Amino acid sequence: MSESNLKSDIFTAEALLQAYQAGRRNFTGANLMTVNLSHADLKGANLSYADLNAADLSHANLRGADLSYAYLSTANLSGADLRGAMLIGTDLQAAILESTMLEAADYDPKTTQFPPGFDPQQAGLKPDR
Repeated sequence: MSESNLKSDIFTAEALLQAYQAGRRNFTGANLMTVNLSHADLKGANLSYADLNAADLSHANLRGADLSYAYLSTANLSGADLRGAMLIGTDLQAAILESTMLEAADYDPKTTQFPPGFDPQQAGLKPDR
């Protein structure tokens, strides 16, 4: 995928939620650093390659969302629903994953980055390889 194809016109939580409510689901490459999406319903959204560093996604519904290659380091995902999400190559190195529902989410053992001590299999994730 070329760099120009990874750019998005979405830069704020409000713009993302309005577009989602209008039926849009593809937010590939969105730059949403530090946005507050706590309790947002983004079920099935494509947020691959998005920058969600330091975003508040606590208690958000991201069930079945594509977060492949997204940057979620230092994001707050506490209490979020990521069941069935795609986490291939996702950066979660310093993400807050307390009480996050991750059952049946796909991850790549070689490229998905989790916080130190996090056990993806114990959390119910399934390796893609």
